[in-house]
Amino acid sequence: MDESRELGTREIQSIDEDTGSSGREGSISPDTILSAVADEHRRATLTALDDASGKTLEYDVLVDRVADRVRDEDPRLESEEHQQRVRIALHHTHLPKLAEARIIDYEAEAGHVRFVGGELEQDLLASVGAYEAHE
Repeated sequence: MDESRELGTREIQSIDEDTGSSGREGSISPDTILSAVADEHRRATLTALDDASGKTLEYDVLVDRVADRVRDEDPRLESEEHQQRVRIALHHTHLPKLAEARIIDYEAEAGHVRFVGGELEQDLLASVGAYEAHE
């Protein structure tokens, strides 16, 4: 019986993996979503995209909005230096993680980032946003 449960789990995972990353055809595990929204940069990214018209932003606009929302780790840094650090972190860490979780579509060549998450992600952002507002 344990083998059939494991087989069933593997089948579900492979179905989800085969759906591709250009939409929300398959389900995403809650652990994946929670991990994706655990970082302040990724929450700021998702909030900016959720607030945008058409849930899409140009990469440079997204960098500006995230840099404005994320606390500067070193207040002595110039705003241009802070923005450059955010740009690098988004490109190399945060946007790939969100794309892997199928919460965003990130077209690096075109410079577009689009929110493709569902209600769960939006509910989590609203809950976390309310908590952060009270801190």
